[in-house]
Amino acid sequence: MRIIRLLLLALLILAIPATSFAQFSVSVVIAPPALPVYVQPVAPDAGYLWTPGYWAYGGEGYFWVPGTWVQPPTVGVLWTPGYWGWGGNAFAWNSGYWGPHVGFYGGVNYGYGYGLVVYL
Repeated sequence: MRIIRLLLLALLILAIPATSFAQFSVSVVIAPPALPVYVQPVAPDAGYLWTPGYWAYGGEGYFWVPGTWVQPPTVGVLWTPGYWGWGGNAFAWNSGYWGPHVGFYGGVNYGYGYGLVVYL
């Protein structure tokens, strides 16, 4: 019986897609602070991509989520950073995403390859 449960659990895990897209909406009437200037650490190994830090919003207001080096979920994809954009009556968060090229990210110059050139 235990083996059957483990097999069912394994099948369930395999049925869940490797990438899932969680979508939630945040809008705030106060603009986020300016992006801080910081030194990007050295990549831990070949194949890692830098995902820049960003301002998130919580119960206490804005807080900084630092950037980090990550391995892409699949070969050939790049990270488009999330950004805060003005939505007419409030600032709304636009989530970042993985894709075949770097898309629109609010016109923010994140540096480190998120301008005109992407470094792999």
